[in-house]
Amino acid sequence: MNQDIQIELSGIEKHYGAYHALRNINLSIAKGTFVALVGPSGCGKSTLLRSLAGLEKISGGTLKIAGEVMNDVPPRMRDIAMVFQSYALYPHMTVEQNLTYSLRMRKVPKPEAKIKAEEVARIAGLTGLLDRYPRQLSGGQRQRVAMGRAIIRNPKAFLFDEPLSNLDAALRVSMRKEIRALHDRLHATSVYVTHDQIEAMTMADHVVVMRDGVIEQQGRPLDLYDRPANRFVAGFIGSPAMNFIPAVVGEDGRTLTLDLGAAKQRIVSGNQLQPGLEVTAGLRPEHLDIVGQGQGIFDVPVAFVESTGSSTFVATATTPELTIVQTGRGSLLSGETIGVTVDPQHLHLFDKTSGVRI
Repeated sequence: MNQDIQIELSGIEKHYGAYHALRNINLSIAKGTFVALVGPSGCGKSTLLRSLAGLEKISGGTLKIAGEVMNDVPPRMRDIAMVFQSYALYPHMTVEQNLTYSLRMRKVPKPEAKIKAEEVARIAGLTGLLDRYPRQLSGGQRQRVAMGRAIIRNPKAFLFDEPLSNLDAALRVSMRKEIRALHDRLHATSVYVTHDQIEAMTMADHVVVMRDGVIEQQGRPLDLYDRPANRFVAGFIGSPAMNFIPAVVGEDGRTLTLDLGAAKQRIVSGNQLQPGLEVTAGLRPEHLDIVGQGQGIFDVPVAFVESTGSSTFVATATTPELTIVQTGRGSLLSGETIGVTVDPQHLHLFDKTSGVRI
């Protein structure tokens, strides 16, 4: 389905003196798409969001919203709405007054503003709370007010700056469902910054992984999970993180010797590679299977076992350590030796030096 491009970033650069915060950012966001910007602290995701909002002036490149160049357009003229981590509500105003603040600034008549506030309250789950003050609300209710204040403006795009980081774990799960449902109901265009890759994977249509001011990879969530472009993306996307094992390609170019310290074992890689090449083999925890001692590709000792009830996480006493995820509760104990099998179809290979996918 062809969609109009709502936000387009071409060659975006941002400098703070000698510090290069954003480097040649190219990103096109179709109308109605939910995009998550994800990466570790300091990767540039919030700087990019603030540049979209006009709160940061870009140093180079072109930024378009709805086809119009916005490089020098002030924030209030960009027709976007931002939802902050801190909610940014006016404590001396009621929920209704917070919701209608932007309308009052535009001289919208009071009766019309009240009708819109009541409509937004229904959409955002705030009915019955319009006369309360922020101090009388829970964290989740305050976040709904912040979203409602953005909705009432009917903007060209919604920008979310880690909006759930102040909430407890259970509320974060329910709120991310609400935000996504709200996005779908409004047919909105949303850009969502988070350091939590689970939020990015579960909420977004398109995920952008950043590091050191650069886009490392972008695409559909499961595409990034199944075919990470490099070791950084492979290690960042997925929880628990991917296991990385040093390996050397055999003389036939099709076998790998995995090096786990005391445990070294050859497996068929399925790829024709340069003999003698040193690589990093990546295996996700759910793609390693535990069998009896002597029945697997290699035997390893168990360091510790953690159970969540529905899943069991096993860490091995090897170098590097391996994490294995089993469904159910299991009966393994620390110190016992297990066999481990590997399905070569799920093997990811990365260049040892550059980290790029092979």
